[in-house]
Amino acid sequence: MTNAKINKLGDEINESLFTFAEYDESQAERTGYSNYSYWRSTFQMFRRNKVAMFFLVLMIVLVVFTIIQPYLPNQKSPTKIYIDEKTNMQLINNPPDSEFWFGTNSIGQDLWSRIWSGTRTSLLIGFLVGLCEAVIGITVGALWGYVKKLDAVITEIYNVLDNIPTTIIQVLLTYIMRPSIGTLIFAMCITGWLSMARFVRNQIVIIRDREYNLASRCLGTPTRRIITKNLLPYLVSVIMLRMALAIPAAIGSEVFLTYIGLGLPVSIPSLGNLVNEGRVVMMAPSLRYQLIFPAIVLSLVTISFYVIGNAFADAADPRTHI
Repeated sequence: MTNAKINKLGDEINESLFTFAEYDESQAERTGYSNYSYWRSTFQMFRRNKVAMFFLVLMIVLVVFTIIQPYLPNQKSPTKIYIDEKTNMQLINNPPDSEFWFGTNSIGQDLWSRIWSGTRTSLLIGFLVGLCEAVIGITVGALWGYVKKLDAVITEIYNVLDNIPTTIIQVLLTYIMRPSIGTLIFAMCITGWLSMARFVRNQIVIIRDREYNLASRCLGTPTRRIITKNLLPYLVSVIMLRMALAIPAAIGSEVFLTYIGLGLPVSIPSLGNLVNEGRVVMMAPSLRYQLIFPAIVLSLVTISFYVIGNAFADAADPRTHI
């Protein structure tokens, strides 16, 4: 059999077994389309966590109520000392009743209004400290991990600051400077960013020399764009977790500094001040409400942020997305 006959027979067999498909541009685009959205998938996964959703709603309600509480009717001043009309003396240690829902403290101030005023103060400190730690920590950590020329300099700065106990720095600053909210925030921020920077640096070192980053550098992509587009998106989940935990940690530091007498002055209500005041009278069973009520609010705030942060970190992991 000649080659021509073999080729002709092969063509006949191919035509009987296969049909050529015509190119359709719209169909080609449709097969390459995906409606996947990272943030939409993240929030969908977060919403599936019923416990986290409960604490998120609780936290939103708590924050909103804390903000609007002074503007509600029949609210008392958190700093005013109330007088007993019968004895014309300070209404000290009055147990909870219909007028003073959480009772009064040892000098006759309304504990209900002081708790919500203190919660506003502590949340303000927590949010500002958490934001400061995140901005400084992420910026320094990203440069520390990606720009190799800065590695030695930032490492030395980190070692010097990290070897000084954080508590000592906070105590010294709050002792030297005038006690105020600004002093407390500054004392916490001066070393609070160290752990965030170290963490971000370690994560970036792991992924900075991957192929897509090397290709970006070869193409002349600016360092800022590589950091913001190629590196930090991979760290969203862990960064959000660290930020969420920084807020209750800052509130805990405020409580500790106030507990040892170096926090905010008594004239500024805060959860730290309230817990410290309640600690003084906690041995008297009839006065333990002065510690129980602020401790409950403090626990709700810290637990809510911890649960929400962990749940969002899990939801932000692309490997959990459907």
